[in-house]
Amino acid sequence: MEKQDSVQRFLELIRRSHRGKFKVYIGMSAGVGKSYRMLQEARQLLDAGVDVRIGYIETHGRAETEALAEGLPLVPRRKLFYKGKELEEMDTQAVLNLHPEIVIVDELAHTNIEGSGNPKRWQDVMRILDAGISVITAVNIQHIEGLNEAVEEITGVEVRERIPDSVLAMADEVVNIDLTADELIDRLKAGKIYKADKIAAALGNFFTQDNLLQLRELALKEVALRVEKKVENQITEGDKFRRDKLVAVIDSSEKRARRVIRKTARMATHLNAAFTVLYVQGDREADDRIPLANQRYLINNLDLAAELGGEIRRIRSNSPVAAIIGFCREQKINIVCIGRPEFSLLSLLKSAFTLRRLVGRLSRMNIDLVIFS
Repeated sequence: MEKQDSVQRFLELIRRSHRGKFKVYIGMSAGVGKSYRMLQEARQLLDAGVDVRIGYIETHGRAETEALAEGLPLVPRRKLFYKGKELEEMDTQAVLNLHPEIVIVDELAHTNIEGSGNPKRWQDVMRILDAGISVITAVNIQHIEGLNEAVEEITGVEVRERIPDSVLAMADEVVNIDLTADELIDRLKAGKIYKADKIAAALGNFFTQDNLLQLRELALKEVALRVEKKVENQITEGDKFRRDKLVAVIDSSEKRARRVIRKTARMATHLNAAFTVLYVQGDREADDRIPLANQRYLINNLDLAAELGGEIRRIRSNSPVAAIIGFCREQKINIVCIGRPEFSLLSLLKSAFTLRRLVGRLSRMNIDLVIFS
């Protein structure tokens, strides 16, 4: 077994050496200067004789950004017709065919037009990296999956376009483009972010002082976390250290299960640990009996878990506590994560009894139980 593990590690090193390098610029919001910084870097690389091309840049009509982009070698965009309109996307195949050393790709969380090779731009970037081309890209903090609920609490807006945390974890370098809230608001008022007709609405909604302060804190913490994980991974020789293993136990609900998955994934990132998402399927939720809505919620949530880097396990059992305990023993899990039980009047006794049994069994096995709000 040890020999096999050694071979796998060596193959992984070979694969990594053939893969392009991945650099991500993060900002607390639009307008902090991510695109501008990428274009500056592209010019410096070009002056140094590096074959760098613009795969996709979004200037948003900002004069400074457009001036900086002028004259840089571009990969022509792909034109598509969608709902009667001609739209443009990054031409991933053209990037692969030209095979520059480095490509600049803006707006990592962008959703591609229907009919594109991949649904999301971050998937295009993974394909480019696998081809041995290095990528410099950018994303705003609100587009990171694991922070979705935190951002919604701050801004009152659920951001639809998101990238999995696991994509960020693959980055060789994560750089924060930082501005104070006052500096960003001044840029907005000066017309450097949005056109004049959008400034008042932006100031009254997303670009408030409180929102920006909290988003800035999220961005700074996220970059610090990624740097910390990179250092840990470089100095730790895996098998010599005990690694935490987490399991998120979910049901077929929509929001509660999604919250448990996201919070477990974030916790696993902080602990530099692996995590699994476990769904225990009883007879009441057999494939031919589970309501269609719940089936859809479950599929979407398991897809989310996979995107966030989790392993998926489904167990058929009418004894959820026994199934969870057996899984923990088999996989050597040391942290179990669940959502807050629904203590409605009808389910109060059943939930309390189940939770008491679970706590007792886990406690005797020296396994921690985390109940997320």
